[in-house]
Amino acid sequence: MIDGSSILITGGAGFIGTALTRRLIDRNRIRVFDSLRRNALKAAGLDKHPNLELVVGDVRDEAAVRKAMAGVDFVVHMASIAGVDTVMKNPVTTMEVSLLGTQHALKAARDEGSIKRFIDFSTSEVFGTYAFRVREADVTSLGAVGEARWTYAVSKLATEHLAHNYWKQYGLPSCSIRPFNIYGPGQVGEGAIHAFVTRALRNEPLLIHNEGDQIRAWCYIDDIIDAVELALTRHEAVGEAWNIGNPRSTVTIYHLAKMIIAAAGSSSEIRFVRWDFADVELRVPDVRKAEDRLGFRAKVDLDVGLERTVEWYRRSLAAST
Repeated sequence: MIDGSSILITGGAGFIGTALTRRLIDRNRIRVFDSLRRNALKAAGLDKHPNLELVVGDVRDEAAVRKAMAGVDFVVHMASIAGVDTVMKNPVTTMEVSLLGTQHALKAARDEGSIKRFIDFSTSEVFGTYAFRVREADVTSLGAVGEARWTYAVSKLATEHLAHNYWKQYGLPSCSIRPFNIYGPGQVGEGAIHAFVTRALRNEPLLIHNEGDQIRAWCYIDDIIDAVELALTRHEAVGEAWNIGNPRSTVTIYHLAKMIIAAAGSSSEIRFVRWDFADVELRVPDVRKAEDRLGFRAKVDLDVGLERTVEWYRRSLAAST
């Protein structure tokens, strides 16, 4: 547990950053550095918290990153372009935010000289199209040049190498987290569960790519926040990459849609939409390294997590009408 510290969260106004802020803010000072393209902090009522300092900026601005880094103890670097559709429309911006943003953050953290932990948020997409029980040491997959779907994964894999080498060459206590399909209350932007739940609550059709036979392991938001706290405090985390997910919550996209319709008590129909672009067909992590060395184990199974998520969105939608 971290108490009385100053923590910088880049991209901290997003879904995971907001959940991490909520977990830590009563006991610590949180500085969020974000462009506010999405702002889950405000929706969560955290933007006015006395322990929060919100700095609006872009991680591609090196001077702004250095200023935000001043005087902090811990760094959780989450800033990125999120969502498959957004990445495909903005591949250059996606890579610039990852590559330049992470370089700026790592250089500033090294020069600050007192950073106790630097966590680089990567992605499970570094494993490519087919990833079953993948371990951190397994071979990662680089997508074909010209296929925008993989620009995010390629840039994130590069930032993992950069963060690791800042540890090896400069002694910066860094590590990388690879989140596997995070969902839960408060999710903003794109994402299958967010889209399915909001449409199901309105009894609108749920749109599924092709046959919906893509397989995913889903991880509830509280579980990844547990993992981030462990990575911030356990010395074993340094110099390593960590798969964080819940293999027990593995279903096809079609079955996920059926579960959400049932949980929402919805009359939504499922519609199958042709999708001719590259996709992740199978994504299930092996998390034994994090279990054995960090003490991490996901606690919230998919049926429970979906119930909580549906109820949160039901209240949110009711409050907005």
